[in-house]
Amino acid sequence: MQERAWNTVRILLVISLLAFTALAAFVAGFGVSTLVSTRLVPSPQPTPTAPLPTAIPPTPPTVLPTPSSPAEETFQLFWEVWDILQREYYGDLPDMQRVTYGAIRGMLDTLGDEYTSFIEPDIAAILNEDASGTFQGIGAFVHMREDGKLEIVSVIANSPAEGAGLWDGDRVLAVDGQSIVGVGIYEAIALIRGPAGTPVTLLIERPGEEEPFEVTLIRARIEIPLAKAEMLEGNILHIRLTEFSATATSQMEEALDELLALEPAGVILDLRDNPGGWLDQAVSVADLFLDEGVVLIERVSDGSEKTYRTHDGGPVETLPLVVLVNEGSASASEIVAGAIQARGRGVLIGETTFGKGSVQRPYRLSDGSELRVTVARWFTPSDVAIHGQGLTPDIEVPLPEDLEPGEDPQLDRAVEYLLTGE
Repeated sequence: MQERAWNTVRILLVISLLAFTALAAFVAGFGVSTLVSTRLVPSPQPTPTAPLPTAIPPTPPTVLPTPSSPAEETFQLFWEVWDILQREYYGDLPDMQRVTYGAIRGMLDTLGDEYTSFIEPDIAAILNEDASGTFQGIGAFVHMREDGKLEIVSVIANSPAEGAGLWDGDRVLAVDGQSIVGVGIYEAIALIRGPAGTPVTLLIERPGEEEPFEVTLIRARIEIPLAKAEMLEGNILHIRLTEFSATATSQMEEALDELLALEPAGVILDLRDNPGGWLDQAVSVADLFLDEGVVLIERVSDGSEKTYRTHDGGPVETLPLVVLVNEGSASASEIVAGAIQARGRGVLIGETTFGKGSVQRPYRLSDGSELRVTVARWFTPSDVAIHGQGLTPDIEVPLPEDLEPGEDPQLDRAVEYLLTGE
């Protein structure tokens, strides 16, 4: 009997935890309903000949087991509220998945750490596919406009999107006959993506065209382009890295190999608006530019630490180096830029970086959702914390608000520095 009672307690405690976040909203709604019924709406008066209505007796509350610990007693309070809502709330209660997700988010909110986060299954699937460096779809970067229309920002070269004649600025209104106007961006992306070799039909709105038109594409496996290199005036090699996903290092090596044969006079590593990515990719990309030494120090909550190092033999260890950064350079970008600056390997030009110096470990949950937990903080080789403050460039070059198309004063300043040393 005692074992059965304890199992009941555990079940009630689990349910109470799942209900945690939803409770506040339900109680607030219940309170508003009560306020309206008791203060704002006058009670109807019975006619002299009509009997007074009989009050509906409240449903008896569920008898809760006596808690055996302070933790159980705290969770029992949540169950009490949930029990009242189930018995008395005037309205429909959400399904248990919604309650569960809300409870998890509410619990994480109490940590005060925006980077410890819960990600629902459909979004987690897209983010993890992107982090792998490849995806199966049409080959276009998109964003959601304020009017709820999904806009193509850029088309990937040699992709189905390019082959079908899609343009930057095209808006996708429907996928296989289903409207996506007003839906979330990840819901829209999930509909467009699919197994390579399968067809998808998009309804496209194009600026300047009177009527939307349909385009059918055959999905393909797409490698996300991360690194792009070019030669600038003065024989300066400019290489831009947009993200530290799983193929970042290999794409950097490939891009560098193509142009190092031209014997550049200097290198500009462009990490502007690079939000970061995998820690191992940050270390291996830094190793392309740094010789033997420390690249970062990682510390966990118990005070223990791990030192990551680079090694001799990188392809551009000796060439003059400038790193371009701005407020969009975060996380792994700051690891690379911070190591280059701290070790005196190159000069940082641009604007102060974002300031994310924490490490998250992903945990895949049973329903495909994901929990990302902050497990450590990282520090530069000179033991400087970046979290919350960012990296200050050696030469600050803010971008003017009235920047003309094609102008890039930060890149121009980097070229000038490499050519003149000033």
